[in-house]
Amino acid sequence: QVQLVESGGGLVQPGGSLRLSCAASRSIFSINAMSWYRQAPGKERELAERITSGGSRNYADSVKGRFTISRDNAKNTVYLQMNSLKTEDTAAYYCNAFFSMDYWGKGTLVTVSS
Repeated sequence: QVQLVESGGGLVQPGGSLRLSCAASRSIFSINAMSWYRQAPGKERELAERITSGGSRNYADSVKGRFTISRDNAKNTVYLQMNSLKTEDTAAYYCNAFFSMDYWGKGTLVTVSS
């Protein structure tokens, strides 16, 4: 099992940046994949970006070139650097770990508004 705690959300103006953090309760070195999902009001949860244990990345087209996922195995933490934020990036962002099953954090809210 693993517990995930997200932080770093908040209110930011369009064009701004935020960095989300996901702290895991155990080593993430051997976890198959760590991901950030997001869920906007009235919409389904969707994958924003994923990083595998081998360092491969997958991302949604909507965040390409603006978001970057990274992992610090020594700190058991995964980050999501979000640049050039748009109003449509407003959502609750959830950290996910997959090994044998999915584990989820409780989420952190990102609001992009002027």
